[in-house]
Amino acid sequence: MEALLPIVIQLISGGVGGNIVGSLLKNLSLGTTGNSVAGAVGGLIGGYLTQFLGAGGAEAVATAAASSGLDFGAIIGQIAGGGVGGIILTAIAGAIKNSMART
Repeated sequence: MEALLPIVIQLISGGVGGNIVGSLLKNLSLGTTGNSVAGAVGGLIGGYLTQFLGAGGAEAVATAAASSGLDFGAIIGQIAGGGVGGIILTAIAGAIKNSMART
């Protein structure tokens, strides 16, 4: 169960980030479902990159994953990485959608 918690946190925070950018930047919005899906995927990518880069490399990430729990700082990092990843991927997907619709 502890291995799934970071993934769930990344999915949720990414979906929230995607919906935030969709509501703030109406021209990049993919609709509620599209924002949620793009945000969740971006959240997974962003959370992974945050975990990988923040821990200092692959060996440190493997060691951290083998530890017996998550601390508060790790949870905050997952939320931040997932949210930012969701925002970025949703904005990119919205921009691509808009450019394809214009042609």
